[in-house]
Amino acid sequence: MLGGIFSFHTSWKDRQDNYTEKPLPLECTSLNFRDFQFAQAMLFAIEEINNRTDLLPGISLGYRIYDACGSIARSVRVALALANGNEVLSAPTEAPCTRPAEVQAIMGETSSSPCMAVATVIGPFHIPMISHFATCACLSDKTKYPSFLRTIPSDYYQSRALAQLVKHFGWTWVGAIRTNDDYGNNGMATFTETAQHLGICLEYSVAFFRTDAPEKIQKIIDIIKASTSMVIVAFLSLMDIDLLIQKFSYHNLTGYQWVGSEGWIFDSQTAAMDRHHILDGAIGLSIPKAHVSGMREFMMDVKQLNSSSNEMFPEFWETLFNCKFKHNKSSARNQKECTGHEDLTGLQNSFTDMSLMPIFNNLYKGVYAVAEALHNILRCNKTCNNKVQLDPYTILQHIKKIKFKTKEGDDVYFNENGDPAAKYEIINWQPTEHGLVDFVTVGLYDGSLPSDKQLNLHSKSVIWAKNSQQVPLSVCSEKCPPGTRKVLQKGKPVCCYDCLRCSEGEISNMTDSITCVRCHPEFWSNERRDACVKKEAEFLSYEEIMGVLLTAASLFGTCITAVVAFIFFRYRKTPIVRANNSELSFLLLFSLTLCFLCSLTFIGRPSEWSCMLRHTAFGVPFVLSISCVLGKTIVVLMAFKARLPGSNVMKCFSPAQQKLTVVGFTLIQVIICILWLTISPPFPFKNFDQSKDKIILQCALGSAVGFWAVLGYIGLLAMLCGTG
Repeated sequence: MLGGIFSFHTSWKDRQDNYTEKPLPLECTSLNFRDFQFAQAMLFAIEEINNRTDLLPGISLGYRIYDACGSIARSVRVALALANGNEVLSAPTEAPCTRPAEVQAIMGETSSSPCMAVATVIGPFHIPMISHFATCACLSDKTKYPSFLRTIPSDYYQSRALAQLVKHFGWTWVGAIRTNDDYGNNGMATFTETAQHLGICLEYSVAFFRTDAPEKIQKIIDIIKASTSMVIVAFLSLMDIDLLIQKFSYHNLTGYQWVGSEGWIFDSQTAAMDRHHILDGAIGLSIPKAHVSGMREFMMDVKQLNSSSNEMFPEFWETLFNCKFKHNKSSARNQKECTGHEDLTGLQNSFTDMSLMPIFNNLYKGVYAVAEALHNILRCNKTCNNKVQLDPYTILQHIKKIKFKTKEGDDVYFNENGDPAAKYEIINWQPTEHGLVDFVTVGLYDGSLPSDKQLNLHSKSVIWAKNSQQVPLSVCSEKCPPGTRKVLQKGKPVCCYDCLRCSEGEISNMTDSITCVRCHPEFWSNERRDACVKKEAEFLSYEEIMGVLLTAASLFGTCITAVVAFIFFRYRKTPIVRANNSELSFLLLFSLTLCFLCSLTFIGRPSEWSCMLRHTAFGVPFVLSISCVLGKTIVVLMAFKARLPGSNVMKCFSPAQQKLTVVGFTLIQVIICILWLTISPPFPFKNFDQSKDKIILQCALGSAVGFWAVLGYIGLLAMLCGTG
């Protein structure tokens, strides 16, 4: 015997209990054809198994199905009735609760919250509960719900898949609406967590339940109207999305891009209710399409529901065919009378709609999972061993271990959490010319694959909100282009930022950069601040004006000195030249020529040799010229001191001694230069500090002591000349 819990009604009449007598059972209202279809799918699987000879031969499966009316309390009550074998009577009874358990497993419930309540109650008894539509990730916790299994993937995967889908289209600023129950709250919590890791921000996240007051729904509408995000992620159940569509229609809330969960995205009745095209272009995750041969025909044969044990048949029949049975006193005058032989041919409503076939298939697989487990426990071959004692724990353990293929080729198995493999189709709502909606598959999601291969999308075939071919834009701030960096706006989420241009010498070469990178010292940022360009090397060259002027001055001085040397050479035998010590004069003119020419070593690109040459070429010729001048100065001093004729003072400083003096003074400078070049010579140096966008090529001193020794020695000789 299999138990079933479905919400054939979606609500109940409010009543005031006085707590002086036992409350009457709920009076259920609002017939729900969807759950009638789920029950039909369960019955189809049971009948198909009973007609097979290879599965449970000689064993017939029965069923006991109850209406939960969308009430968690009633779901728990009927679950206990199934667990202990008692009927749920519509009137108080004094019958004792002594009947043994009759059901080997319970199929249902449709929603997560009732499943959590029921699984908590029957878990200690190890009675298997297999849901076809409860997706809350919390139900995978086997410490809380040890006997719960399901044939629909957990929201653990769906929430992450929705976040990846939002990220794929570049939506970083979205709103969120969820059903205020375990399905919506847990699913949205996982989505929010994943979205934050992916850089997605929620402008708002509101909870809603179909029994909420109109003021709360109006507040949600006001929040959406005031928002700037154009994408709404909706983790809603079927009944809640239906009510929201009605309310949104009054306020013309169109043009938003909806991203939906499997709870409503592939429901054709929801699409039919959307007459104002609020959800056009919606995209979301759906259970993969399925086909079970024979199921549609079975479900269309509604006459089989007419049995004495089916208390809801009259209400179901009257609602389905919009008629009233003769014995129904509440029948309207102009309403046709039900005969019980009405035909579904040509009738179109939510019961004849087969868009939920993937969910029907889930129920079908759940019933077969129980049958396969029983087949193994009873060691069935051609016959089954009826003497085997069936207990819930054994059945539960066998169901967890089953692995088989349905007649349509679908694999059925449960992982360690009681969940099936996570596979989804990505559905897009595409409006047609006739005002209807086509559910077009535009991609797949497979949670068993590596994270970078789980999502497979065909974005070009998607039709977006407002019947657009372009992906909608939903961001708090536009992307920061290369050359800028993001700066968060105070008091706002991380998705809201300003774009600041990188400073000089810094770049960012990618979009949405959070920092600017400083260029290498030899490089500088370009005008757009998105690339580092090599700095221009600057040195004194012959092509520059300063180089040309310096070269001209050097050559001019050299020429003047050469002319003077030529004149001295021409008149070398004259008394004036001879009296002026012609040898020192020529040596002085030669050193002056070298002094003029040494300036040329400061022109051109610095190298190791040029750096060493320019300082020595500067120091030695200057000392040589000053030594010559000093020699002449000493001669003059000696001449003035020799007051008496025939004095020997001049003999002490003869021309040979004058030459030795010049050589000696010059040799000291040569020794200083050799020590300088040996210990720490000048070397080429790149100066990055003097100019921000140029490299100044110059010669470093190497040893500052050596440099100042050379200059100091020149200064010393100059002072001696001056004091003389």
